[in-house]
Amino acid sequence: MAVVIPFVREFDFAYGRCDVVSPGIRRVIANNPGPFTFTGTGTYIVGHGEVAVIDPGPALDTHLGAILSAIERERVTAIVVTHDHSDHSPLAARLSKLTGAPVYGCARKAVAGTVPASGGEEGDDTAFKPDIDLCGGGTVKGPGWTLEAIPTAGHTSNHICFAYPEETALFTGDHVMGWSTSVVIPPDGDMAAYIASLERVKARGFKTLWPTHGPPVTAVEPFLDAYIAHRLEREAQVLGAVQAGVSTIPLIVEQLYVGLDPRLKPAAAQSVLSHLIKLVAEGRVRADSPPQLGSKYSA
Repeated sequence: MAVVIPFVREFDFAYGRCDVVSPGIRRVIANNPGPFTFTGTGTYIVGHGEVAVIDPGPALDTHLGAILSAIERERVTAIVVTHDHSDHSPLAARLSKLTGAPVYGCARKAVAGTVPASGGEEGDDTAFKPDIDLCGGGTVKGPGWTLEAIPTAGHTSNHICFAYPEETALFTGDHVMGWSTSVVIPPDGDMAAYIASLERVKARGFKTLWPTHGPPVTAVEPFLDAYIAHRLEREAQVLGAVQAGVSTIPLIVEQLYVGLDPRLKPAAAQSVLSHLIKLVAEGRVRADSPPQLGSKYSA
């Protein structure tokens, strides 16, 4: 029986509106809906009086205005970024200039001998440069709130989730999303690292997950169990297809992603590639070249 992930997709929101979603958290959603952003980027404001802003979002003047309106008469002491995709980080520099708050995050390191992947996702914010490096972890604190950086490579090499211990919660960026699975695109995305990061998050026992896109996940343990099981099931399906003689990624995608939105097929191909890179590294699959979209694969 196929793994069924208990997705959560229904929630009340309006673009630009500041919603109080927990005692210590507010959320403002940007008007940038799409196949990878769901209803749009959810920017979180943590604390009261002196606050942190998590994932300021895309370069939209309307969204910047909504954030500034939400924090009127408050002081921003930290701007925190989960990763450098263009729907998460571009407003960080402008918000920092306006508020004087430093930007916390992890700058992406170039992957030697590779070229950027094409197809899927929202693109990279190549200008992103945090003021304070959290690649190895660390904490950001304010009155009544703490954010602990948890490196969670996989979706990107520089992805960070942020634990909020005051509410036993985790801001998950794109590492875990309630409405969909996350995209893992090589060479920067790494499926083996992603699965290991999911296990690390699960072991922490959080009560609530706050993704950047969509509503929170409150039944955390069964959701993460299904999320991880789905990845392992997909890996087994990819391996099974190769063992059955399906040797190319386009053919594997056609077999495994029946009825998929055509806009998502490039991302599906990259996901299959990420599984094949892992399987080749583990010695379970052979490739006729270093694993890439055009390689031929065999058991």
